[in-house]
Amino acid sequence: MFIEPEELRTELARLEEIEKASLRLVVQAIYDYRETAVDIFQEENDLVADIGEDITREALDKLGMSRIDQRLFGKVDYKRARCIFHPEYTVKQASFVDSKAEKISDQGAATLQTSQFSMKVRQVRGGQAIEVPGEMPPILRVRDENYIITTLFVKYNYDEENDANVLKSITATAVPNGFLQAKYNPTAQDTIWLAGRNSPLRGEMFRVRLSFRCLKNKAGWRVQKLFPPPQEFLWGE
Repeated sequence: MFIEPEELRTELARLEEIEKASLRLVVQAIYDYRETAVDIFQEENDLVADIGEDITREALDKLGMSRIDQRLFGKVDYKRARCIFHPEYTVKQASFVDSKAEKISDQGAATLQTSQFSMKVRQVRGGQAIEVPGEMPPILRVRDENYIITTLFVKYNYDEENDANVLKSITATAVPNGFLQAKYNPTAQDTIWLAGRNSPLRGEMFRVRLSFRCLKNKAGWRVQKLFPPPQEFLWGE
């Protein structure tokens, strides 16, 4: 039975179920590929951001997922129109997976652009409460078909050792769909966001940082941390 994505506006538990299943798929793909990821970080001379993008794409392609023959657009590394199959329903999904690679000293957050998520950013900056809308819609409509948008991020935390990039850990996270605003970021004071490294005085594009700690406090399963082998991985709730 197909359900319409619009139904998820009020069926929020089901929406979170979809996002959780989607994160599990990405985590499994990265876990299976993590040994190769360590080697790629050490051997490649590309920019680390490009390395992270390549690893995520290769890991997901290797694991595989359902696919709808529909091209998606957006400023996200990996995009796939697909079906989510559940014992009680099927829903069409626009799955967006972005990758970041940053020094391990900044492993507690990820820098995002508003074009990469559908939530409103409610936070305090410069002593003032602000609200900046995400540029993605909660539901993507393409060729008369609706897809629920799911936004996932994979962050590769590395350090430089002996002129080589050494992968230390990987953080995979599910950013809540905009329909979940009231739970995850109802006010500027109750937020999952940190100030981004942009200067309004210099006219720089608005950026925001997703706080893994704050998001995890809201729902532990939304932030998963993996380590290179031989360390094992345990899903955290």
